[in-house]
Amino acid sequence: MSSQGNTMLTSITEGILCCLTGKTANLVLPLESSEPSDGFEYVEVKPGRVLRVRHIVPERQPIETEKQVAEKDNADVDCYDKDSPESNNDSDNGSIVHCKRKITVYRNGQLVIENLGDVLHSEILQCQDGDLEPCSTVEVELADYKEVASSPDPNPVPPPVPPPPGEHKPAPPPRRRRRKPKRTVLIDSKRMISSCKGTHSDVALFFVHGVGGSLDIWSSQLDFFSRLGYEVIAPDLAGHGASTAPQIAAAYTFYALAEDLRAIFKRYARKRNILIGHSYGVSFCTFLAHEYPDLVHKVVMINGGGPTALEPSLCSIFQLPSCVLHCLSPCLAWSFLKAGFARQGAKEKQLLKQGNAFNVSPFVLRAMMSGQYWPEGDEVYHAELTVPILLVHGMCDKFVPMDEDQRMAEILLFAFLKVIEEGSHMVMMECPETVNTLLHEFFLWEPDMSRKVSSKTDTEKAIAASDTLHTLKNSKPVNK
Repeated sequence: MSSQGNTMLTSITEGILCCLTGKTANLVLPLESSEPSDGFEYVEVKPGRVLRVRHIVPERQPIETEKQVAEKDNADVDCYDKDSPESNNDSDNGSIVHCKRKITVYRNGQLVIENLGDVLHSEILQCQDGDLEPCSTVEVELADYKEVASSPDPNPVPPPVPPPPGEHKPAPPPRRRRRKPKRTVLIDSKRMISSCKGTHSDVALFFVHGVGGSLDIWSSQLDFFSRLGYEVIAPDLAGHGASTAPQIAAAYTFYALAEDLRAIFKRYARKRNILIGHSYGVSFCTFLAHEYPDLVHKVVMINGGGPTALEPSLCSIFQLPSCVLHCLSPCLAWSFLKAGFARQGAKEKQLLKQGNAFNVSPFVLRAMMSGQYWPEGDEVYHAELTVPILLVHGMCDKFVPMDEDQRMAEILLFAFLKVIEEGSHMVMMECPETVNTLLHEFFLWEPDMSRKVSSKTDTEKAIAASDTLHTLKNSKPVNK
């Protein structure tokens, strides 16, 4: 009998015992360790709820004072940590961007976003010279909107009067009727966006995995960025990796897991924090960015899907009893390998094993999928974010369609979408060098506001030279 047949037979046997005894097999339990080793720590977020966290703090040179730096050559000055408390004020180390939006939700399912401040757009990540758009309008339909019969419009538009015979006038463009706004959100703030280097002691990187994963899926990223001098933090979600696995479904709801990550974030957060999420982990990064806008500096969303509220599917295979899922675990693992990786060779199988991915108990898997209820995380919730966001999508991803990330990029204020053609859902494991380079460029990215300044100067000169020229310049519409 083949090894795959033995695995299937063992799984069926254990599944039957699970049904008879009412117990869940293969519980994920924490490793027996009380002291941090190799960067691993164990944090008790709640009584009896312990998460494994990999926390690496690189060794840095002592921060020098300005007087000491002034005495050195220019080459030594370049190595000085400008973001340290002893250096200049933060206002000299970043670009201040005006975030101003008007978000209107109409009862007919329309979402209209008016960008009245600065909007940064670039098709590629090498966007130090990204374009600045002073205003633009985004108009989409809500994802959860369904066509239903509604009451007549209280102010209907009268039908057009036909022209008299013999006269042929061009038909006017159709007018879109909008009902009264159902909800209006106004955002008017300023955000400082600066380059984040590994030598900056006030920068921390948080990596959050998704369903069935573990912090081990980030091993390439954790090693790469810790060698560059970044402080990195990566937790195992409850029931995953080496974290405790409570045997109660309520422990795996979105809100329960979000509170766990809030505790981790508050424990390790620095002045400028960058959140990197994958799949379901993107939702938790969005939650933290919304809760702590002054602490979250940038966000990376890897194959996270569209900006829609979460709601578990009632027809999913994960609604089956845990014992049945245990019997089907080999099939589920094989399906995940085929859908999560662009190729299914020996290398991908080894990556899946090393990353400890899709290695959770059936009870945890079922509870995680059933607990994905987050009605607040809709389009408006995402549109309210003012943090710069990098969207990374694997072209071969069979879990998340491409149009969902495109919709996310359209809704967000500062979003940069990058598609990796040879990657799939687990793109950070398949293409680690590409992803690491992409993330590092985004961490170092800083908006170039010189175009905006020069534009203002030219406008002032135009006003002084000719009022007519000034009128023509300001009457030119800018559309997205």
